[in-house]
Amino acid sequence: MLIPPPLSLYVHLPWCVRKCPYCDFNSHEFKGGTPPFDAYVDALLADLDQDLPLVWGRTVHSVFFGGGTPSLFPADAIERLLQGASSRLRFAPQAEITLETNPGTAEHGRFEDYRRAGVNRISFGVQTFDDATLKKLGRIHDSAQAAAAIELARHAGFDNFNLDLMYALPDQTLAMAEDDVIRAIELAPTHISHYQLTLEPNTVFAARPPTGIPDDDLAWDMQERCQALLADAGYAQYEVSAYARAGRQCAHNLNYWRFGDYLGIGAGAHGKLTLGSEQTILRRWKSKHPVAWLAGAGTPAGIGGDERITPARRPFEFMLNALRLVDGFALSGFEATTGLKSTVIDAPLAVAIDRGWLQREGDRIVPTELGRRFTNDVVALFLED
Repeated sequence: MLIPPPLSLYVHLPWCVRKCPYCDFNSHEFKGGTPPFDAYVDALLADLDQDLPLVWGRTVHSVFFGGGTPSLFPADAIERLLQGASSRLRFAPQAEITLETNPGTAEHGRFEDYRRAGVNRISFGVQTFDDATLKKLGRIHDSAQAAAAIELARHAGFDNFNLDLMYALPDQTLAMAEDDVIRAIELAPTHISHYQLTLEPNTVFAARPPTGIPDDDLAWDMQERCQALLADAGYAQYEVSAYARAGRQCAHNLNYWRFGDYLGIGAGAHGKLTLGSEQTILRRWKSKHPVAWLAGAGTPAGIGGDERITPARRPFEFMLNALRLVDGFALSGFEATTGLKSTVIDAPLAVAIDRGWLQREGDRIVPTELGRRFTNDVVALFLED
């Protein structure tokens, strides 16, 4: 039987100062004037009102403002959205509320305002501390601005923040990748995301790949060495690309990886909801372009599409998330969130265990070190025939 898991709220704020050449997110440069912040918040609340019947009576455990560059939005707009959302939905006490921030958009005094608005976690898109590489990535900040923005947030009272770092960057050496991690650790974040640059379809880098991208062997050396540096500094890896101090894992992302539910509002936002009364799992996504979404928000025109996840596909969807976690998943959790008996995955589990990719520890299925290197291959075993 399907049991609704914890619920999160994802809010997509689509505009940015400049579209990065590697970015495949639904982000749009706003050219001329100022984005329509007030109209967008009104539309977000209308979008939320339309989806509310799907989540009546449920508690929101985390909120995540993603983009785009959410820190382009003034704090009063963030506050109005949070007040409107919390008047419509029950927020858990001490719910984690994260705002993604570009260091190039930070201004003195704004972090205090975001904190007063209800934000209690900041995620900084630093990517690298090498200024020449930042230019190659199309970033609008430099390393000094990144360090200054982090200190501004700390002085504003934020004691929970993440730094995003990338590796295998154009012309990056092993020493440069190590230096990025060392400099990040010196800034004492509670969480570090460390992930490899990939050339995603429909990006500038995919069409015109930059020169000097490290080969697979060097990228692997970077990953291993940086993992060791992070571990030595007290950052425990809990997901493929996520490292945290004790008790500081990202609650919002953990909910994704545990196949939890999330309501998505805003242009191009995706949601996944367990409908207990129907015993089904619904995926819903919103119209992608901000102009089209703004025109239709709160009406069927603002919905890009709905899809029910069939029982046959649920094992793959579950594994796509859960096998990213270092400690894997409980078979009882698989049954509760998919509504299926764990016996339906006996065959692919046996293959993965035989190949040394997974191991069973009581009720838990845990990826081995080898399995974490071949996550995509492991997940593919659970695709429906």
